[in-house]
Amino acid sequence: MRDRRLARKLALEVLYEREIVEEDWRVIAGRRLEDEENIPMIEFCRRLLKGLDRNGPAIDKIIEEKTRNWVLDRLPLIDRNILRLAIFEMVFEPKIPASVSINEAIELAKEYGGSESSKFINGVLGQLSNDLKTEKISGSKKEAR
Repeated sequence: MRDRRLARKLALEVLYEREIVEEDWRVIAGRRLEDEENIPMIEFCRRLLKGLDRNGPAIDKIIEEKTRNWVLDRLPLIDRNILRLAIFEMVFEPKIPASVSINEAIELAKEYGGSESSKFINGVLGQLSNDLKTEKISGSKKEAR
């Protein structure tokens, strides 16, 4: 499980850098992973990044729906990308329990986000988790892949 935590951290850093320097995530990830030897971590990190690339608009739509009164571009960069990672897992990765995705997102928020980030992210993802249980989200795990 430590490999996955490291992969999530690296994916978050790649997403953050992508938005700051406006460079393709593949280039950034390639640079950051070039000397890495932890194959399970590399594979999971790439899976997250590829999934976000493929499903980005759907994920951003979910964020906009769950963060009423917030415009996506006005969310703090770190919070926005933590939400993207967690939502990708919750909606498109059926083997990862939602509780794990939420807990990992909260830990990332505590480490990288602002003082209120973990509470905000917990609230958004908790609401999403409830909606997924009642199947209110289109494109859920059952339909994805």
